[in-house]
Amino acid sequence: MTRIDAKFADLRARGKKAFVAYVMAGDPDYATSLEIVKGLPGAGVDIIELGMPFTDPMADGTTIQLAGQRALAGGQTLDLTLKMATELRKTDQTTPIVMMGYYNPIFSRGVDRFLEQAKAAGIDGLIVVDLPPEEDTELCLPAQKAGLNFIRLATPTTDDARLPKVLTNTSGFVYYVSITGITGAAQAQAGDVAPEVARIKAKTDLPVIVGFGIKTPETAASIARVADGAVVGSAIVERIGRGDSPAQVLEFVRGLAEGAHSV
Repeated sequence: MTRIDAKFADLRARGKKAFVAYVMAGDPDYATSLEIVKGLPGAGVDIIELGMPFTDPMADGTTIQLAGQRALAGGQTLDLTLKMATELRKTDQTTPIVMMGYYNPIFSRGVDRFLEQAKAAGIDGLIVVDLPPEEDTELCLPAQKAGLNFIRLATPTTDDARLPKVLTNTSGFVYYVSITGITGAAQAQAGDVAPEVARIKAKTDLPVIVGFGIKTPETAASIARVADGAVVGSAIVERIGRGDSPAQVLEFVRGLAEGAHSV
């Protein structure tokens, strides 16, 4: 059982939905980013998604693209992103950490070396948005062999013919993308999401968490009501980008978490 499995078991036992927060590692700089990351569990975050800065983030909107550029300009590297996880693990052994990003930095590092380092740093899962199921031998299967969950995205365009392939070898949870488009592009609508979540849950026992387009505590609550939890990324990253202090960012996150947990 991974930390992700244990977290969802605990949430189910308490009748709670999950709140997942995404931040770009190293945005706007290493020290500030680390302070925010270390404060996320105390703000009510159940699972941390740690973005890996990359120069060509094809699934991301302007907000997260700019965050990646700020992080890279500030000197953030894959080593420093892993170091952030290591630092968090010094004080927190239970909050799952999922690294989210693109395959290029992992491929450049070398899969075996990356997985060894990620496991040592306390990483629990991976979301690699540009590796489809047809490429499972590249990273998904080695990651699972190393004890990391490999979390797949399902989208509004994942039809019934495609869904079984998407679910194959997926573990931890299924990340349902609530909108057709990039991060931060539109607002998630619970009425549209509910039947899609039900369709996925009919095919898997894994929790289904919904992300993209969730920007307020009210939307987090409405999505958590029809899914196993909600993910917020761009709305948090936007506040970091405009220069809010770590305390201000964490207070905003606390409100979002309370929304998701209110269901």
